[in-house]
Amino acid sequence: MLRFRPADVTDPDAHALLDAYFAERAAGFPVEQGRYRPTSPRAEQFTPPAGVFLVVENDDGEPVGCGGVRRIPQRPEALEARFEVKHLWLAPEARGQGGGRRLLDELERRAVGLGAQELVLDTNASLEAAGGLYRSAGYAPIEPYNDNPNATNWYGKRV
Repeated sequence: MLRFRPADVTDPDAHALLDAYFAERAAGFPVEQGRYRPTSPRAEQFTPPAGVFLVVENDDGEPVGCGGVRRIPQRPEALEARFEVKHLWLAPEARGQGGGRRLLDELERRAVGLGAQELVLDTNASLEAAGGLYRSAGYAPIEPYNDNPNATNWYGKRV
């Protein structure tokens, strides 16, 4: 059973998980898209009420994943509070058991608790499993909302 622990992004476990996430993304980034460019999260963006960052722990208390949500600027025409899902990642040994869905559900729940009415995220088409997870969780393709050079797909969901 996975447990979700709120953590500052500078927490040693969070930092190690983010390093592993960025290294995996860089190693698997499509060559034709250039070089992967990681952006380290800023602690204030993932501290309530602006957002939250979670460390995922397995039954033994070992950190095996992470993810966060943060409030982002609204579109001029929008009235709803918009939050972004970021850095959702599980270590290879923790995959394939429904943990990604559980983490996404927990991030959504916490975002709603912080006032989110819309959730958005970006991903790369090469991450087929991630895209499938997002679509099966009710996320639909949207127009790009940021200029993330690593992203090829953008999704949104009203909550």
